[in-house]
Amino acid sequence: MEARDAWKLTDRLQAPSGKGDPFAAAVRATRMPMVVTDPGQPDNPIVFVNDAFLQLTGYERHQVIGRNCRFLQGPDTDQAAVSAIRAAVESKTDIAIDILNYRRDGTPFWNALYLSPVTDDDGELLFFFASQLDVTQRKRAELDVIEERDRVEAAVAERTQELEVALQARTDLLHEVDHRVKNNLQLISALVLIERRKATDAATKATLTTLRERVEALSAVHRLLYRNDNVVRFDVAGFIREFAAEAAQARGKPPVGLKLDLDSISVAAAFAAPVALMASELVRIAITHALASGTERYISLSIKPTSDALYRFCIADDGTAEGIITSIEPDQKSFIELLATQLHAKVHWNGYVGPSHSICVDLPIDEPPRGG
Repeated sequence: MEARDAWKLTDRLQAPSGKGDPFAAAVRATRMPMVVTDPGQPDNPIVFVNDAFLQLTGYERHQVIGRNCRFLQGPDTDQAAVSAIRAAVESKTDIAIDILNYRRDGTPFWNALYLSPVTDDDGELLFFFASQLDVTQRKRAELDVIEERDRVEAAVAERTQELEVALQARTDLLHEVDHRVKNNLQLISALVLIERRKATDAATKATLTTLRERVEALSAVHRLLYRNDNVVRFDVAGFIREFAAEAAQARGKPPVGLKLDLDSISVAAAFAAPVALMASELVRIAITHALASGTERYISLSIKPTSDALYRFCIADDGTAEGIITSIEPDQKSFIELLATQLHAKVHWNGYVGPSHSICVDLPIDEPPRGG
């Protein structure tokens, strides 16, 4: 049937406005492929197609009229899309959906289908009107983007898994090294204790006691790193809280009270050992100062950030006449100054926190550049 004969098909639709309807003429002439189906007939067959539909699909008009639109489906047509279209027909509702269809020669194309029911003035269903649009290029671009995204996500996931495995292996190795170091420090502490018990003069005993306390401080560092499962950052506040409580209890009577004001500060793990040594040294100095009076006393410990790169650790007494600086031995002061140099820290000797005498240290949060 020639294109001009398509006029005759509108007579079969029995449209109230007849074949002279300008809307019907527009449907026939438009470049957008369109079909009309009749749900009143068995299997809802096509009763009208325009020339644009025939050009899109490659079929002749006589090969289309009287058939259900499912002949456009093929092996890779998404059945979920087919079900959605079927549901729209059954419920007599509109639907807009992209579906993979096939031309007469088997070539697939992506069809942007819009299906809408046509009713009369009484709401009675007369036809279904469907327009099609070849969106293959757009769909291919979308699929290419999805495929590239999936490829990138897969590559990222694979690389992430590799990094996680490598990080876990590194962490396991560091934990193993840390565990062995901790065990060695405990062994050294035991050996120092044996030598202290064998010593006969007070000076040697005092020196070995100080040495053992410093070794135990290092051991506490590794215990904390191992327990917290973090070998990259060191919890300074957590260390000081535990160490001060244990040290105050171990020194006996009279009891030493602790006033703690510790902000959560974590520093680079490379700083863990010298920071712990300095903190433990200052805590022991403060406890020794508090015990010297022979009466119940307290000491204050605080940690506060002073900038994004620095934090301040302070120890203070309870405001008695003699300042805390009087309890520092020359070798202790030299040891603290040595640690400060290593840490790029600044020590403020015999400062004041309110009415109390104090010693404060400004420390870096992260390791400075090499050679800094």
